[in-house]
Amino acid sequence: MFKILVIAYYFPPLGLSGVQRTLKFVKYMKNYNWEPTVITTGNVGYFAHDDSLARELEDSKIRVIRTEGKDPNSLLSKYGTIKLPKESIRKFFNKLSQTFFIPDNKISWAKKAYAKAEELLKQENFDAVFVTAPPFSAFHVFSQIKKKFDIPLIIDYRDLWYGSYFAFYPTPLHKSLHKKMEYNVLKAADKIIVTNRKIKEKLINNYQFLTFNDVVIITHGFDPEDFEKAKPVPKHSNRMVLTYSGIFMVYNTPKYFLKAFKELSVEKPDVAKNIELHFVGFLRKENYKLVKKLKLQEFVYDHGYVDHIDAVSYLLSSDVLWMMIGKRKNIDAILPGKLYEYIGTKKPIIACVPDGAAKIAVSDYPASFVCPPDDIQEIKNTILKVYELYKSNQLPSVDDEYLVKFRRDYLTEQLTKELQFLIRDEVQ
Repeated sequence: MFKILVIAYYFPPLGLSGVQRTLKFVKYMKNYNWEPTVITTGNVGYFAHDDSLARELEDSKIRVIRTEGKDPNSLLSKYGTIKLPKESIRKFFNKLSQTFFIPDNKISWAKKAYAKAEELLKQENFDAVFVTAPPFSAFHVFSQIKKKFDIPLIIDYRDLWYGSYFAFYPTPLHKSLHKKMEYNVLKAADKIIVTNRKIKEKLINNYQFLTFNDVVIITHGFDPEDFEKAKPVPKHSNRMVLTYSGIFMVYNTPKYFLKAFKELSVEKPDVAKNIELHFVGFLRKENYKLVKKLKLQEFVYDHGYVDHIDAVSYLLSSDVLWMMIGKRKNIDAILPGKLYEYIGTKKPIIACVPDGAAKIAVSDYPASFVCPPDDIQEIKNTILKVYELYKSNQLPSVDDEYLVKFRRDYLTEQLTKELQFLIRDEVQ
C-alpha cells in the first residue's frame, strides 16, 4: 500500500462539521490502497467533543499521533469541553487573536506537528503529505516539507484563507502578510484541493501563476454508513417537524427565520400550531432570548449539542430541514459541510442563502426551496409553501442516483486518484 501522512488540527474526539471531512477521507483511504498516518492535536479544551466520531476513528484502526502546542485550546485542555461564550465575546477575542497571531493562534501546534512529521519522515517512507486547513498555520509551516524531503505536498482548503469571511485585518500589513504567506504555500504545493468552485476561482484570480488544473474541487459529502447506524425517532403527532442542525456564529443567525415564523403564527395560527421548530447543536442563549421575546417557546425544541450519529437521527426524524447563511464579504465562497449531510437524508431543504457556492449547490438539489437570508416576508411565504406541500403529501422526492457523487467513499476515491496521478508524475 501507498503511505500518506495527514496533518489535521481538527480531528476526533473534537466535534463539529470541520472534523468530518478529514476523518472520512482517512477512514476510506485503505479501500483504495492508501494507508494514512494522522498527526493531530492531543488533549485540548474545545466547545464540542464527539464520542461517536471518536469510536468511529477507533474502529477504523487508523494510526494517530497526537501533539500539543501552546495554542489557546491546548492551554485549556484541563477544562475538557468548555462552554461556548456569547458571540460578542467570541468575536472580540477572535479579533484580538488575529491582531497578534499571523496566520492564526495555532502556529505553535503547527510547529510541533512539523517536528513530529520530520521525525517520522526520517524513520519511514511516505509517498505524500496531505495538510488540511484551517488552521492555515499548518499550511504555512508545512510548506517547507516538500523542499526538505522531496515528497509531494497536497493542501486541502475547507475554507477560504486570504480575504476569508472569517478574516480580520487590523492593518494593511496584516493583509499583505497573509497574502504573501498564502502565495508561498501555493508555490510549494503539488496539488491544491478545494471544496467548491468559488474558492477555486478566487485562488486562480488572486495568484496568477495557478492554472485551472492546479486546483481540484472535491466537495464535502455524507457517509452512508452514518445513515445505516442512525435510527429515526418515530413521530408522536402529525405536525411538520422543521429542523436546523449546527451552530449559529459569525455568518448565520436564526433571527430572520424566527421573526418570519412569528409573523406566520400571527397571520395563520392554524398553520403554525402544526409546525415544530427543532434545533440540534448550539442555539445559544442570546438566540433563545429572542425565542422568548417573540413568545415562540411552544414551537421551539432545543436539543442542544449531541454526538454526530444522534444528530443524523434527528435529521432523519424530520420532515423538512433548514439552513442559513448570512450576507457577508466573500460569503459566496462558503459551503457548509452540513448541507451534504442534509442532502444525504433526501429530505426537503429550506435554504436561506445569498448568491454563491452554497446557493448553487442547494439549488441543484431536487428538493430545495431557496430564498434570501434576511427577507422575512419571503422566508414566511416559503415556510407556508412547504407546509402546504407537506399537508397534501406533495413534498418533492430525491432519487438515490443523485446522491452517489456526494458519498464519502466516492469522494475519497476521487482524492486517491489525484494522489496516484501525483505519484506517477513524480516517478516520471
